[in-house]
Amino acid sequence: MADLDRVLVLAGGLSPEHEVSVHSGRSVAEALRRLGVEVQVTDVDSGLLNRLAADPPQVVFPVLHGSAGEDGAIREVLELVGVPYVGARPDSCRLAYTKPAAKALLAEKGVRVPRGATLPKSAFHDLGAPALLDRLADRLGLPLFVKPDRGGSAFGATPVASVSDLSAALVSCFAYSDSALVEEQVQGTELAIGVLDTGDGPVALPPVEIVPDGGVYDYAARYTAGRTEFFCPARLDESVAAAATEVALTAHRTLGLRDFSRTDIIVDADGEAIFLETNVAPGLTETSTFPMAAAAAGLDFAVVCRELAHQAYLRG
Repeated sequence: MADLDRVLVLAGGLSPEHEVSVHSGRSVAEALRRLGVEVQVTDVDSGLLNRLAADPPQVVFPVLHGSAGEDGAIREVLELVGVPYVGARPDSCRLAYTKPAAKALLAEKGVRVPRGATLPKSAFHDLGAPALLDRLADRLGLPLFVKPDRGGSAFGATPVASVSDLSAALVSCFAYSDSALVEEQVQGTELAIGVLDTGDGPVALPPVEIVPDGGVYDYAARYTAGRTEFFCPARLDESVAAAATEVALTAHRTLGLRDFSRTDIIVDADGEAIFLETNVAPGLTETSTFPMAAAAAGLDFAVVCRELAHQAYLRG
């Protein structure tokens, strides 16, 4: 590891997840510094390319959430300037970030996904919102869950108990994306399962069971200490936990990811694992599930960050 001594952490960005990214970036930087790695933390701005050209780091560690950070754009830029970076390549990011596409690929692999429909804002304007709302409820049943077709941190995501609530949920969703993913609301145990690959192939970390105090794992529940109870490993039968971790590994492989990821899953009353989405840049804050799962696996978060950075450095 002696040849890795200078890492640039990208954190911040212009997405609604800016603050989460800043906190994640701080966690990664502090972890690497504890191991003697020189770290610079910077945001994505008009001066980034000049800084990369004038004084290229050995490795870039992107911890950008939301658009640009997870849709592959910033990684395309890093590819263009030839700087090694931690995480998935641009094409894989695009697949994972577009939730309907990721669901379709996982369904082809035999993984169960929620029934749903993806509709752009224009469809409700052109075809008439009342008729579409009624048809969605008839087709998918109630309760429903509405979320942007892209994005994270539960921005614009709303559970819907009645048709009368559906319109407001869509308005909230369209504030973050031009298309809405409307799904059946699957009831069960909510899990976040990290996958880590430091060179010997992807390995699933212990599943984290999520129990938000208000019943909904929204932004406040995710990032406010004490608002959510976590159990790691999750309180599941061994066979159920194994099936759920296999879904996370299947998602990581199917989407062509590398280094690390986090997949969100619901285990229903019958013990079946249902894929929700996969995140290529999982939160790395003090309340995030990925560091929690790494600790439960007996891994030092700082060492994990250094190994990921070193692996990227060796990729060149």
